Amino acid sequence: MSKRIFITGIGIISAIGKNIPDTFLSLSESRSGLGRIKWLDTVHKDEILVAEVPFSNEELASMAKVESLDGYTRTTLLAVIAASEAVNSAKITNMLELTTGLISGNTVGGMDKSEIYYYDYLKERKGNSYIETHDCADSTEKLADLFGISSFVTTVSTACSSAANAMMLGARMIQNGSLQRVIAGGTECLTKFHINGFNSLKILDPNPCKPFDQNRMGINLGEGAGYVILEGEEALLTPERIICELSGWGNACEAFHQTASSPDGNGAYLAMKKALDMSGLKPSDIAYINAHGTGTDNNDVSEGHAIEHLFGDTIPHVSSTKPFTGHTTSAAGVIESIISILGMKNNMIFPNLNFSEQIDELKFSPVKQLIPNINQKHVLSNSFGFGGNNTALIFSQFS
Repeated sequence: MSKRIFITGIGIISAIGKNIPDTFLSLSESRSGLGRIKWLDTVHKDEILVAEVPFSNEELASMAKVESLDGYTRTTLLAVIAASEAVNSAKITNMLELTTGLISGNTVGGMDKSEIYYYDYLKERKGNSYIETHDCADSTEKLADLFGISSFVTTVSTACSSAANAMMLGARMIQNGSLQRVIAGGTECLTKFHINGFNSLKILDPNPCKPFDQNRMGINLGEGAGYVILEGEEALLTPERIICELSGWGNACEAFHQTASSPDGNGAYLAMKKALDMSGLKPSDIAYINAHGTGTDNNDVSEGHAIEHLFGDTIPHVSSTKPFTGHTTSAAGVIESIISILGMKNNMIFPNLNFSEQIDELKFSPVKQLIPNINQKHVLSNSFGFGGNNTALIFSQFS
């Protein structure tokens, strides 16, 4: 059984880039992907800022090399693009060479299409191919078919910690000997369900979001997908393929409230503490935290208290990268993990855009501007889901 878990491939698509190079360029230039809604047909087009992937479904199908859009939702197209890049990045030529699993995080599934076709389906009772894609596992199954994976295929749905939990589950299955390699991550497209649901909670910021700011007003939603290739110690046979190590993870479900975090951040604290304990690292070893940082009143104070509780007087550099990508919900855990890895590999810490004033209840401020030329041996990424499902992942330079 493998004791160490390595990342050998990464792939991403979001509002700030259709692949890894484009994403890194946007991050290094502090360029946000937020803007007005273009592709989603909603009455809120002129009212709400989002971070949409800047391509139509037809353009995404071409990028994904999908010949027909029939049965392919936007969620699935995003997944195919990001996962294909991750597989190519890992230089995998024979998927059956190792016992490989696929674990993907998702919540809304094909709701973007069922919102359009559901009433037609009820009226004419036709076996509409899009109705069958409503389930959140549909995109996972299509990925499995694409890559020829059958050893283990599952979908994780824990709201905004889904993709992080998919990575954690994949790592655990490699460690216990069930699998040798896992494609893990998540995908989510914007839907009316997203827009209307979060709008009803009164937590959407009409302006660019400003996490950890005293005058924060809420979330900007986003969409995208990200996947990583996890491998066990077999990866040491080809060390040139290793991007970094997944050295620690922790999950704690505090179940404080259906949508809110506990005021003291106990669940977030426990998740980060578990990840640190597993990695064998001290709090002072962490150079950077990619915070969940949604920009809501509740989350930022709660997460801030958790960070202060765990790190004390040695708080690392902290930023939320959601002002770049929007809150990509089920995909957020892997998208923000990949951003953290890109920063570590390129000796950069990406800023918390739009920040101006420290929160009164907290003792620290996030990073305001890009920090170049900074060595980071260990970074931590937080992802917290509704219901208090909190996950923290630690990534370390490979040595």
